Formats: sequence, C-alpha cells, structure tokens
Amino acid sequence: MNAKKNTVAIVGAGFSGAVIGRQLAEAGFDIEIFEARNHIAGNCYTERDKETGVMVHTYGPHIFHTADEEVWKYINKYAEIVPYKNRVKAIYNDSVFSLPINLHTINQFFGKTFSPKEAAAWIESKADLSIEDPKTFEEQALRFVGKDLYEAFFKGYTQKQWGLHPSELPASILKRLPVRFNYDDNYFNHPFQGMPKNGYTEIVAKILDHQNIKVYLNSTFDPEARSNYGHTFWSGPLDAFFGYQHGRLGYRTLDFKRSIQEGDAQGNAVINYTEEKVPFTRITEHKHFAPWEDHEKTVLYHEYSRSCEEGDIPYYPIRLAGEIKMLETYEKCAKAIPNVTFVGRLGTYRYLDMDITIKEALVAAKTFLDNSKK
Repeated sequence: MNAKKNTVAIVGAGFSGAVIGRQLAEAGFDIEIFEARNHIAGNCYTERDKETGVMVHTYGPHIFHTADEEVWKYINKYAEIVPYKNRVKAIYNDSVFSLPINLHTINQFFGKTFSPKEAAAWIESKADLSIEDPKTFEEQALRFVGKDLYEAFFKGYTQKQWGLHPSELPASILKRLPVRFNYDDNYFNHPFQGMPKNGYTEIVAKILDHQNIKVYLNSTFDPEARSNYGHTFWSGPLDAFFGYQHGRLGYRTLDFKRSIQEGDAQGNAVINYTEEKVPFTRITEHKHFAPWEDHEKTVLYHEYSRSCEEGDIPYYPIRLAGEIKMLETYEKCAKAIPNVTFVGRLGTYRYLDMDITIKEALVAAKTFLDNSKK
C-alpha cells in the first residue's frame, strides 16, 4: 500500500497549485507543494521595491478582472480588493491614443467629431468586406477595422509581441481586442475589476496558510516521484513532465529593463508603443497600479518580447500548427498517466487569465474530491 496514499503532491505554488492545495487540505488531505523558484505566487508575484516602496509586479502587471461571481468572492476572502480600471494608452507617430480603440481613438486618429453611428459607418467604409471568413490576424484586423487602424495599432505591436508577421498568426488572437463606438476606455469589460491592496503574493500566502499544507521552495519535482503520492497535480510545463521527448512546445518570453525615476514618469500605468521601429512593446509604471498610495519615486519596466529558450520563463504559448500537433501528442501521453492531473497555464499549454486559472483549479479540486469519495 502507498505510504502516502492520503498525501497529494502539487507542482507549482502559483494560483493553480495554491487553490487546489487549499481545497484539498480543507477536505483533510496532506498537501506537499514543490516550487522551483525561491518564492510563491508564480508570475503573479509582487513585492515592495526597497528603494521606492512601490508595489512591483515582478513578472509584469496583473489586473484582476472577471465576470465569475464565485471567483470574485473567492479572491475577496483572501485579500482586500480595491476597485481599479486599467486604462491603456498607445503612442503612434508621436501622438497618444486610448486603447482599446474607442470613439475617442477614432475621432482623434481621423481628425473627426463622429457620433457613435457615424463612427461605425466610417469604420465599415474602411473595412475590407471582401474578406468574408478571416483566417489570420491580419485578415481579421483588415476585415473589422481597416488598413489605417490595423497598421497604426496592431501590425507593428503584434510583430514585436509574437515575432511573426500578423499574416502568420491565427485570427483568434485579435478576437480578444474589442472596438467600441463610445468613449469607454476601460480596457476590460468585466463587471468585477480590481487590484489587491497589498499585492498578489499576500493572497497566495493566505491561501497556502493551512496546517495540512507544506511548501518546498527551490525544489524541483521528479515525475517518477509521483508513485510516492496518492495523486499529483502538475502545473509545470506539460512537455517538461515527459522530459521533452517529443520536442519543446513554443512560448514567447519577456525581458524587462527596470529603471527608477523621480516623481511621475509617464502619468499612466500602461503605455503601448505600437510602431515596430521602437524595440520594446510597452512601458509599465507600477505606482499607477496602486493609485491609493503615494510615492516620491517611481519604478518603470520597459518590456521586450522574444522567443523562449531553455532556462527562460515561458509566458505566452504560441499555439501555431506545429505546436498544436506536438500538443496533441503530449495530451495523448498525459491521458495515459494514472493519478496525475495537468493544470494551469503551463500544464495545459493555454494562455489563461487569473480568474480562469482560479476557476479551473476549483473545478479540478472538486472533481478530485468527488472521485476520491467514490
């Protein structure tokens, strides 16, 4: 009989691992969480900058937004969430515009004073209606916003972000970006939006604060060790579990050039630089993610996107044809492994927002508990 039948191993101490661990711990299971980094909270990790006191999102900014009331209530159990709207600006051709594209963006860009109805008709006149079924990112943009707005706000930024021409990317990527015919410049349209007052690390720490949970930092987990546990949840890279035997799934990674300045550097949390001639994709100013705080100095991140190499932190799954074929092979292998559940962004090779990550972790925990009763 397994010596640790009532013990569950979890690989990764981000939101997926923490939420699953807490749900199972409260049900009486002993939980051992293995985290390869020297901290919890994964890419959502936040910490106070020692020089400025600014709460910094170490791996890039995260704004919590969701339409799922259950997830919203869950996150509020572990933190004070302060209302926050993400209002993104874009610099193109030495001018500043609001994103997503809205009525103000359209009027400013074209030098007009359109009403919503007039703006919609104008954009339709610019759209390439000959593209009936867009297959690529470029076709999607040309079909719905036309050449001018596509080249200003999407073409160069997309090439920098993905390292590929928009004609090589699927149309589905652009479907995340709305066009609005009003003056709403709130980047997200979910009913629940906010920022944790004391950062995300505190949330994950509180979720993990249970007598049945042990967390091991700076610890890798050998997949062969799963036989020592009743079950294993794997939120690390799917291909890493199998030793990359079928190849490495493609990701984009991010490099950050961090700097400190006096006062207020750019007046906004996020400013995108959409022209390809500018090497970085955006500048984030982290004090603006906590507007209720007051700091004399400010922390800036210049963000650069590139192909993810061995040893890099994977951020965005590429999911092009080659990766999808490889993914199907790994998924087939994963289904054949007993007593292992693959979860999270890396474990399922999908780009997941935090709310979806938490929701799927709650579902995975419930499924496991329901099956364990049987």
